[in-house]
Amino acid sequence: MNTLLLHCRPGFEGEVCAEIAEHAARLDVAGYARAKANGAYAEFVCSEDEGAERLQRKLRFERLIFPRQWARGRFVELPESDRVGALLAVLAEYPQCGSLWLEVFDSNEGKELSTFCRKFEAPLRKALDKAGRLVEDAGKPRLLLTFVSGRQAFVGIAPANNCAMWPMGIPRLKFPREAPSRSTLKLEEAWHHFIPRAEWDARLAAGMTAVDLGAAPGGWTWQLVNRSLKVIAVDNGPMAESLMYSGLVEHQRADGFTFRPRRPVDWMVCDIVEKPARTAALIETWLGEGLCREAVVNLKLPMKQRYAEVRRLLERIDDGLKARGLKVGIGCKQLYHDREEVTCHLRRL
Repeated sequence: MNTLLLHCRPGFEGEVCAEIAEHAARLDVAGYARAKANGAYAEFVCSEDEGAERLQRKLRFERLIFPRQWARGRFVELPESDRVGALLAVLAEYPQCGSLWLEVFDSNEGKELSTFCRKFEAPLRKALDKAGRLVEDAGKPRLLLTFVSGRQAFVGIAPANNCAMWPMGIPRLKFPREAPSRSTLKLEEAWHHFIPRAEWDARLAAGMTAVDLGAAPGGWTWQLVNRSLKVIAVDNGPMAESLMYSGLVEHQRADGFTFRPRRPVDWMVCDIVEKPARTAALIETWLGEGLCREAVVNLKLPMKQRYAEVRRLLERIDDGLKARGLKVGIGCKQLYHDREEVTCHLRRL
């Protein structure tokens, strides 16, 4: 099991390779990264048998930016006549697992395999239970089977508390019909990723205050209002009338980059299409000057060297806040509902 498989958004395989190779070099894990363009995954092949295990042990998955899911293991060819038997034979080399996820890649080929996986899961789970390979135990690793086709799968494992929260890293969020735009799901997914669910009632409490920069037509404002926060929506464009009827929204027709609230707020959120360096400077100002306590902001990505640019901007924000004598937790992830962007979460500690 010397290969680390990493799912990602199609087109971002190079960013995943750059990111995992950097971490492997820092941790002195020898190997090489490889990927196929638009394959929706990358591999890091370790030179030592325990290399992939060491990467999973030393890295926190939620701190990785571009991977959606990961597993250590290997690709296995499956005979059409007895796929279950072939998998059981391979799993004899693996530790006993506490849960099972069947996954595919986020590609057209992967979508076509989804029906096969749904039908195959029941007989496979039954066979794993009978063979004692699968037991209900949250402390045991998760068995992650990623199907490339009906004849090939990556048989992998990952710590249940150190992998994606959802199969393939894709959240099952329902678009609320009342929301004025689908971008609303970006903010909801960000909360799921960056804030433990048990802390939502305290950190997203009714009556808290928020500013939404670049708010129109109000997809992100809707999420805030749905949690009964009081929102200043900043945008020269029109807001959805339904939000204005809530009584919780104050619409300020102003430039999101120059607007400042009269008093500090609990939250600032921002999804403005702008050069990432300018948005990074905005983040530093809001956290550095104490204008907000927490923030969720999207950074739009350049066409090339995207991982390098994100790392540079995060270091710039971190250095700037430390120079002000502030301790701020910073997280960054390319979420499922992101496209050519990454989502940053910052919180003053």
